[in-house]
Amino acid sequence: QVQLVESGGGLVQAGGSLRLSCAASGRTFSSYAMGWFRQAPGKERDFVVGISRSGGSTVYADSVKGRFTISRDNSKNTVFLQMNNLKPEDTAVYYCAAVATTALVPPKGGYKHWGQGTQVIVSS
Repeated sequence: QVQLVESGGGLVQAGGSLRLSCAASGRTFSSYAMGWFRQAPGKERDFVVGISRSGGSTVYADSVKGRFTISRDNSKNTVFLQMNNLKPEDTAVYYCAAVATTALVPPKGGYKHWGQGTQVIVSS
């Protein structure tokens, strides 16, 4: 079992940047692919980006390609999401997620463990 705690959300103007962090408990962090999802008010939760266990493979939603960067530090059990050039449509609650997998490429779904979420608000 892994527990996830997100941090780093907040209010930012359009064009600004934020860095989200997700700290994971447990000693098997490197066994999990990690992902970030987001849910805007009145909408479904959507995949944003995933990273493989080693960090060597990443998958991005088209809406964030070139603006968001995911990374992980397995020595610190932490995954990061650097968000640049933020837009009002990026406003959402951002969730960190984990799934135990042997796949080399991170999945876009099937995540089993979730954090509580962190709010990101981008003002125009």
